[in-house]
Amino acid sequence: MSVKKRIQSRFAFLYDEEEVSSYLKQLKKLLDKYGFEIQERRNKGQHWDQTDAILITYGDVIKKENGSGEPGLRLLESFLNCYLQDVISTVHILPFFPSSSDAGFSVIDYKKVREGLGTWDDIERLAGDYKLMADLVINHTSRYSKWFENYEKGESPGQDYFIEVDTAEDLSEVTRPRSSPLITSVQTPRGLRHVWTTFSDDQIDLDFRNPEVLFEFIDIFLFYISRGIRVIRLDAIAYIWKEIGTSSIHLEGTHQIVKLFRDIADCIDPDITLITETNVPFEENISYFGDGDEAQMVYQFSLPPLLLHAILTENAVYLTEWAAALKDVPEGCTFFNFTASHDGIGVRPLEGLVPDEEFDDLVESMKDRGGFVSYKSDSDGGQTPYELNITYFDAFEEPGQPRSNLQKKRYMCSQIIAMSLQGVPGIYFHNFMATKNNLSGVLQSGHKRDINRRRMEWNQIADLVENPDRINHQIFKRYKQLLQKRKAHPAFHPSGKQKVITIDNRLFAFVRTSPDESEKLLIISNVTSEEIKVNKEKIPEVDVSDEGIKDILSEEYTLRDDSLILSAFQTVWLSI
Repeated sequence: MSVKKRIQSRFAFLYDEEEVSSYLKQLKKLLDKYGFEIQERRNKGQHWDQTDAILITYGDVIKKENGSGEPGLRLLESFLNCYLQDVISTVHILPFFPSSSDAGFSVIDYKKVREGLGTWDDIERLAGDYKLMADLVINHTSRYSKWFENYEKGESPGQDYFIEVDTAEDLSEVTRPRSSPLITSVQTPRGLRHVWTTFSDDQIDLDFRNPEVLFEFIDIFLFYISRGIRVIRLDAIAYIWKEIGTSSIHLEGTHQIVKLFRDIADCIDPDITLITETNVPFEENISYFGDGDEAQMVYQFSLPPLLLHAILTENAVYLTEWAAALKDVPEGCTFFNFTASHDGIGVRPLEGLVPDEEFDDLVESMKDRGGFVSYKSDSDGGQTPYELNITYFDAFEEPGQPRSNLQKKRYMCSQIIAMSLQGVPGIYFHNFMATKNNLSGVLQSGHKRDINRRRMEWNQIADLVENPDRINHQIFKRYKQLLQKRKAHPAFHPSGKQKVITIDNRLFAFVRTSPDESEKLLIISNVTSEEIKVNKEKIPEVDVSDEGIKDILSEEYTLRDDSLILSAFQTVWLSI
């Protein structure tokens, strides 16, 4: 089917079929505005390879000492060029727009760069040196946005952009990601109205049943691409299409809109990547690959809590079962493998993967490590854990023994596994830094997520990464070494095959094979605090020469005398 026919079918599904021709004209007008045109050139090839790694960061994570006023984006650019240029290919700058709450995700103006961060020139300059990822915060907008201010005044554009709800409606089936009220009361010229607010009363959900709302976001989407952004993260995308009497999550209208954005991206630049942010159980999450016609990349949301569980319980069974059950993704698609982000560690994606009592133990154990737990509202009126609020480094602390060698070993084990799995590694800024819990930030703001959103002065960061006596320096240096090694091995190409093998419940093991089958690596991780000896006959697909097999990570020959010895929390990359 031609791209034009595909786009027509999306509009016909979503809206009035008789108006499709006018929607196509409106789309062409927007494309012309930015100098784009529809071309038949869908490219299902892989956009990424083993040399890619993505940094996740706020634009103002670094602040100049003594309040010098140097824009955050320029400080970030200096940091990247000074410390990470040789290992990071892509930078995800979290929302850099004017915002009223939620650390940038309550957007007031989608086309402005927030004061103090810099300008679009700074964004475009970064886009010249790195592939840039930006957020399309599509489900909701700030109550202080022009659109919602117009809604409150009964003016356009905006007066018909939001979802009004009769309070008598039964909304019990709606899936809730938060414990805040779903409906917020607003005074308008027509009297008191009640609007849909999935996440907070400052984040007003937009009504995509109105095609003008969709066209507003197509315009924003094209604007971002015109500014050099090549990876678009569709934030909270699962919730955008609502229907009373349903769960209002993952509805077909949502998938059709994702497909439409993919169609538009493919026809103007096949190198653009869409990534969907859907912090939900695994099968729901991967539905956003579609048949290779939706997102090219989805977050591996089950990975952070599964790794945490496996290493803290010293049991790789559930991690192995989950990884072994991963299905092949559509051609040109891959996973975004991360362990931490600006949000907490989501635990909904852990549902059904570990026993309930172990799930509960993991949640409670984070409190012993100085973390918090966030909850969501259930349809029965109860609450269940939604995410763990803690830095990923401190999540591996042995209670009462902060910054220990054990914590360091646990943590690095998790990071090596994450960068070894099929997909593209995403590394949060504070993972590089091995940052400790920002409890003072939580006390100051009252927001649990601020525990992992610390802003630091340049001299503080320089001390962390350059002072050899600091554990932060040791981790930062090791992290860079690992990424450099990874770049040299085509077995880690996202399109390379992955085969999980079972050796021992204390080990997590899998084989990565390059797309052309020229390289095959066996990755084995000891997720326990004990040394483990593995007899060769338990390791399939390995042919040991007289000198043994060289471990790429330690650069030492191993697997001698028909056995492999793994120290506590050690990972090996064996060329086989």
